[in-house]
Amino acid sequence: MSMKVATRQVDGVTILDLSGRITLGEGSVTLRDTVHDALAKGSKRIVLNLGEINYIDSSGIGELVSAFTSVKNAGGDLKLLNLTRKVHDLLQITTLYTVFDIWDNEVSAISAFK
Repeated sequence: MSMKVATRQVDGVTILDLSGRITLGEGSVTLRDTVHDALAKGSKRIVLNLGEINYIDSSGIGELVSAFTSVKNAGGDLKLLNLTRKVHDLLQITTLYTVFDIWDNEVSAISAFK
């Protein structure tokens, strides 16, 4: 199963609902393209909703970091939402947990941009 993305806007925040797998190849390219597309459309406040991501590998983690960096470099802000246990654990192991702004509640995540 490849990764799917649904994009929606809530209160001026772009929410990318991701589902499936973020792995080397298709998933990580899809993630990169989606984030770059959002930035190109002028989105500066982006939330990656990872609640439906059932698998992520080290290249997927790398793409999350790269997405975070791209958004920051564009003067924007990126937050992660609804980490599954597996993604949460991977971020903790790689000590990237502290790099990201992580939320488990969409309303709170959106409010945090204000």
